[in-house]
Amino acid sequence: MATILATQNPIIRPAQAADANALATCIDAAYGKYAERISDLPAVSDGCAQDIADNQFWVVVQSNEIIAGLVLVAGDGFMKLANLAVHPDHVGEGLGRKLIELSEREAKRQRFSEMRLNTHVDMPENVRLYQHLGWAEVSRSGNTVSMRKHVASD
Repeated sequence: MATILATQNPIIRPAQAADANALATCIDAAYGKYAERISDLPAVSDGCAQDIADNQFWVVVQSNEIIAGLVLVAGDGFMKLANLAVHPDHVGEGLGRKLIELSEREAKRQRFSEMRLNTHVDMPENVRLYQHLGWAEVSRSGNTVSMRKHVASD
């Protein structure tokens, strides 16, 4: 009798301190395509351990590997989506959308009615994705595109 091994479905869970190095690797891979075309791209994976300790950090895990991450930072009257990264091997699987939906649920749960994010002007595909998901561009300054979304309370 043959044994069929099923691929583990991805799970989303809060990040743990032990995840920091794997998260940094995932984030670096996710931003790798941008590093080639954006000379002033910040070191987006720096400080993962501190972000886990200080902020709301979730990871997507599949087959014991971190394949995506989300950082939320509670601001003064708003929730900031500070970082969202999906490993390039898993782009197109809907993980980014699931993490954005999680961010909006968390904002509502924590009684925020507004979310904000910043992205890079040379990442127009990200701007289009966020706009498609209901985010509005509110300003551009230098290389930064600032976006906002109002989230209704349940």
